[in-house]
Amino acid sequence: MPPETRAMADTFFSASRRLSPAWQGALLRLTAAWVVLLVVFASDWAAMARQWWDISTYNHIVLIPVILMWLVWQRWPELERLEPQAWWPGLFLFAGAAFIWVLGAISGLDLARQAGAVAMLAAAVPVLLGVRVSAGLIFPLCYMAFLVPVGEELVKVLQTVTAEITIALTHLSGIPAVIDGVFIDTPAGLFEVAEACSGVKFLIAMTAFGVLASNVCFVSWKRRFGMIAACLVVPIVANGIRAWGTIYAAQIVGVEVAAGFDHIVYGWVFFAAVLAFVILGAWHFFDRPLNEPVLDAEAIRTAAVLERIEASSKSHRNVLLGLAALVIAAQAWAFSADRLTAPVPEQIDLPQVPGWKRVDYTPTVWWEPHAEGAEHRLLGRYEDAAGRQVDVFVAVYSSQGEGREAGGFGQGALMPESAWSWQSPGPAFDSGKSERFLANGNVERLAVTWYRNGDLLSGSNARLKLAVIANHLLFRVRPTVTVILSAEDSPKGQAAEAIHAFGKSTGPLGPWMDRMTHVR
Repeated sequence: MPPETRAMADTFFSASRRLSPAWQGALLRLTAAWVVLLVVFASDWAAMARQWWDISTYNHIVLIPVILMWLVWQRWPELERLEPQAWWPGLFLFAGAAFIWVLGAISGLDLARQAGAVAMLAAAVPVLLGVRVSAGLIFPLCYMAFLVPVGEELVKVLQTVTAEITIALTHLSGIPAVIDGVFIDTPAGLFEVAEACSGVKFLIAMTAFGVLASNVCFVSWKRRFGMIAACLVVPIVANGIRAWGTIYAAQIVGVEVAAGFDHIVYGWVFFAAVLAFVILGAWHFFDRPLNEPVLDAEAIRTAAVLERIEASSKSHRNVLLGLAALVIAAQAWAFSADRLTAPVPEQIDLPQVPGWKRVDYTPTVWWEPHAEGAEHRLLGRYEDAAGRQVDVFVAVYSSQGEGREAGGFGQGALMPESAWSWQSPGPAFDSGKSERFLANGNVERLAVTWYRNGDLLSGSNARLKLAVIANHLLFRVRPTVTVILSAEDSPKGQAAEAIHAFGKSTGPLGPWMDRMTHVR
């Protein structure tokens, strides 16, 4: 056992032997409440654990529980001087956390479910240990947010930013290159800033490190914010430099050799180098004295504000009953809302469109959007007298939830594990989500997505989630319809023209979707 771990264990064991009766009872109740929460919401914790272990973007989170234990161990000598007590207003914090979980459960948004599950653990602390102890634990409690696997939503933005940094450096180094979205064409070959090269895993890990270091190593708030800013900016810039280095090396030694070397360097070796650079740069500015207590128990104990807040207290039995009631209510609400399904027709068909006729679907590279959990899926091709072709995909869902999310990860226009790669945002199409894809280095496609739920017509997954949440909170049933209009883009610009022309022929898209799917 490492000396640090042995020291922590010895401290905990020795502390447990000298705990006051108040602390013994409080920790026993907190442990029991946490065990119940972990069991009741086991599916959410299991999903998080799988992401921590299986997805490289979140591998660093496996260290967060150990870090949290260390943060508490740091504070323990001062914490045990405080007296824990039940604090019933903390039930409002717990209710808020439970409500976040409910919103995630009824909308199929895993991020909200997982954030709610973590927040409930944190919110149980002020309920069962009180305001003063929670004030001493404020940073570890907030740091628990890093247990939630979040950040994949930044991938496309970071791909674009990395591509822009790379092309700028490529031009500065004298290499002729042309950028098209996240693809960069050079004399040595075509390079893609793929999802794995976006740098999101390093940005998330560096953010977690920066927040930890800012608390542990700094007292000045200016220096803390400076540390966090460095941990946000440096990995993005460094990732752009790394991508440029690969392109530069490829002009000299060839694509295969440069890519092979990049695969060796890229990963935790690269992260370690960036981390070392940030630490060395910040070392001179560390301003927290060694051996200084992380918190001042006496200041917390005598704080008048905390005394007024903590005046509201109830028996331990009452707050435990309150916690149990809130958990049961959250589960019951989610269970009832999840059973809501809207009626959908037994069959739907692609309709006739004035000026357009149905033709065989023969794409250059097979393209078929993903719509897991939909009751109906249709895919067909239309052609007008001018020879313009538009592919139409329709999916109808009776409800939204786990395994049936119209805008969920891996759903929609970009086929997972296929020849297609995301290239860039596409031209604007009213409220639709416009994207450009590339396959085999030379086949381009434009796809525009709309979601329909009630009166909502939007390409925004966030707006769809809000509409679904509103439906479930009001126990209102409405089906969800996804329509994707797409066309191969050769020559460039032809796809946008064809989709605009098709949209004019259908008339207002929302009513057209309603008529086609017979949902209104």
